[in-house]
Amino acid sequence: MSRSPSFSVKSELSPKLDPESLQQWVVAFCIIRFDLEQGQLIEECYPPGCLTQDEELEVAFSSFPDSVSQHQNRSSIHDCIFFFRFRRRGSSQIDASSTEMTEIDKKLTPKSPAVKVLRRSKSNNDSNDSRYMYGYVFNRQRHDERLKRGGEQKSVVILSHSPYSSVFRPLLQIMGPLYFDIGRKALEHIAAYVSMWPSPVPGKLMELPIGNAALKVNLPPAHSLPSENGMLFEESASSMAPFLPNNQSVPQGLFHDSDLFGIFRGLLLQLWVLWELLLIGEPMLIIAPTPPQCSEAVAGLVSLVAPLLCSVDFRPYFTIHDPEFAHLNSLQEGDTFPPMILGVTNLFFLKSLRNMPHVISVGSPAPNTNRLPLATRSSTGRISRIPEGFGFQQLSLKKFSPSNLLNAVKLRRDGPLCLMTEHKEAIWSTYSATTKPDTSILNRLIDAGMSPRVEESMSVVNNEILRRHFLELTTNFLAPFGPYFRTRTPSEGSSPFVDPPPLIPFNADEFLGSLSARGPGKFVSKRMRSNWLDLYRRFLEGPNFTPWFQRRRAVAEQEQHRLWRQARMKTDIQQLISKMSELEIVDSFNAIERHILEEIQLDQSGRASTDSGATCQKLKGDLQSVFNVLPKDMQQLLLFNPQRAALLKGAPEHTKLPGRPLIQVGVVSSTSPR
Repeated sequence: MSRSPSFSVKSELSPKLDPESLQQWVVAFCIIRFDLEQGQLIEECYPPGCLTQDEELEVAFSSFPDSVSQHQNRSSIHDCIFFFRFRRRGSSQIDASSTEMTEIDKKLTPKSPAVKVLRRSKSNNDSNDSRYMYGYVFNRQRHDERLKRGGEQKSVVILSHSPYSSVFRPLLQIMGPLYFDIGRKALEHIAAYVSMWPSPVPGKLMELPIGNAALKVNLPPAHSLPSENGMLFEESASSMAPFLPNNQSVPQGLFHDSDLFGIFRGLLLQLWVLWELLLIGEPMLIIAPTPPQCSEAVAGLVSLVAPLLCSVDFRPYFTIHDPEFAHLNSLQEGDTFPPMILGVTNLFFLKSLRNMPHVISVGSPAPNTNRLPLATRSSTGRISRIPEGFGFQQLSLKKFSPSNLLNAVKLRRDGPLCLMTEHKEAIWSTYSATTKPDTSILNRLIDAGMSPRVEESMSVVNNEILRRHFLELTTNFLAPFGPYFRTRTPSEGSSPFVDPPPLIPFNADEFLGSLSARGPGKFVSKRMRSNWLDLYRRFLEGPNFTPWFQRRRAVAEQEQHRLWRQARMKTDIQQLISKMSELEIVDSFNAIERHILEEIQLDQSGRASTDSGATCQKLKGDLQSVFNVLPKDMQQLLLFNPQRAALLKGAPEHTKLPGRPLIQVGVVSSTSPR
């Protein structure tokens, strides 16, 4: 979205805020001002009381660049958009009387609202009840020689539990400038409109009205979203299928809208190395000149492994004020870094985290600035620059030119600390990649020239080419796990009332042995070196495999349960039991009874499906039919259980058997037959 939609505020037409609906999308809207003497100050937090003091502090420190833009204009405004992610500790419920929270000092002035001076309270960083929060920032720096120290800066922040960058970036393009035009009213109006939005539907195209505009956005699919806070979206059982979707505009993972080509255009040959590092969960430090560039790079990296659920802790914009920095800074040589991707702009990290095994430098400083300027492109928060001599047809050859070889040797010798004097796009890593760069993909990329408008259009095309390739690569890499998610339906003539067979059990050693014998498939083996099995072994040992595999197994089991439940609804019970022995009929009675009780239990817990009532009635009819063909002594024995007897009295008799009375339908409430 390159242009901000127009937005007008008419108070008489503005909707009323629905706090509960707002929470489906947004936790809070914050306005944060950087005070030269007191530091970061939260001027507004709307709705109020949504954050703990520690959370306010983390949000405030993460909402500003590490340094200001150094443009020398007498009066100029520089806007940028970026986002961060932090671990939310403890319960989301705020306890105002907590003794662990230090008192908040408030400074009141006649012309300004209450401003909070933030101090960190003591908290337990190892809280088990942790989850992540995302902050989407519209930062404005205004340079004016008439102001103290020549300028000021302020940030508008949207906080959410969801990684919906496709929603919040364009929303910020409306909300940021609007706030600087009309002030606090912008927060109230935007919050009211957001609270009117329908509930998020992962993987779908949604139209979200905002004033006289509308955002048309694709949300990431359910299988790419972390199952935090006990919230699980319905997932498709086919999301693991080893084939590409027909509609490429539908996202297959997180941050489908990230500018993968724009931010990594100087390191395109290294994308396959980065894909592997993320796949196996290696810790990485991404350093860039500006917060928009480092957050875009982290988002682009995460998008590389779609449709895999990314379980690596990624921080699009990480600062030294983050509580977890102290732990990372204390790690000694030989200690293992946790699986994290840290996007940073502060060069201090090169020294404090010097043992980080993989360092990636991306982006380029804006012209006429010092080392850490702000991006000046407010629409996307990105800076694009075409390197001299950039030609895709010669890209694979340039890699082996003598000058490039000498530069690579010099970079490796100097190490990442060479960035202290001059920013360069490079990777420092001892990792030897298994996957070979696909130069045919690189040669399809389009060199847009120097026109910004053409370049933006060509970036869209290039991003689709790259994203489609890595989607295909990841999907084919995961394809050997497909048999472990394969569901089975009841065979013809068999009973759908028995428990479905379990999915194929997984054993890592057996899987690797079998894969070694049969190979990973033509697509993967063609693009990987002979040690491809080591990549699978490292993937199994990494942080991404177990959460993804367990999630996919749960979806497959749920799908198998749905298929067998569906088969029970279609089964002609009379035809089925006519071929059964007496023992099989008794077993069927017990199985049907168990399924009825499961449906009742789901209904009582509020987790029943829409067709639960019809299913329950069908099963009760089947139970009565099976009961009717049992010997009388067996019937009497079964009726000794009063709950079972009540269950039978409430069953309709769909097919009246000879010599059997018609049983009337009744209302049944039962918990257990035992």
